[in-house]
Amino acid sequence: MIRAEARAQLWRLREVFVASGLAAVGLWLMALGGLLLVPVGGAVVALAAGFGVLAWRRLRFAQGGEAPGVVEFDEGQVSYFGPNSGGAVALRELVELRLLTVGGRRVWRLKQQDGQALLIPVSALGAERLFDAFAALPGMDTGALVAAVDAPTTVSTGRVVAIGGDSRVIWQHPARQVLT
Repeated sequence: MIRAEARAQLWRLREVFVASGLAAVGLWLMALGGLLLVPVGGAVVALAAGFGVLAWRRLRFAQGGEAPGVVEFDEGQVSYFGPNSGGAVALRELVELRLLTVGGRRVWRLKQQDGQALLIPVSALGAERLFDAFAALPGMDTGALVAAVDAPTTVSTGRVVAIGGDSRVIWQHPARQVLT
């Protein structure tokens, strides 16, 4: 009855719909009035607003699954299994996160303290899981993270170019120094 594309889009928006429904319940509780229901309804609306912002950021972060390879996130370790490269990085060893363009494709560069780096395509299958992994990093600004993904790409011809034409770092561990 519903086209496959429409069903897929509705599924992507499910967290936003849940947040909207929760806000509606909170507003309904507030509309009932009373000394108890108005503050409880207000708290539910505030909770729904926070959840809605997080859901919207996750939605903007997800880029689809057109790139080769699979991303897994399990027990504090990010793994990428691609046709030509791959590897794993423990989040506790991560010291730097960048968003680069390599061969016209956007990739995350996760760098460890020992200088080793893992490149993960932004649109690899399962890359949307990286939002929660990156959000758990100390001092990470999820708004800046989503803004970096939304930024226009700089097209390159085989060489590595950072998003927006500069080499700015999206996140760097506040207490560790990166080895170059």
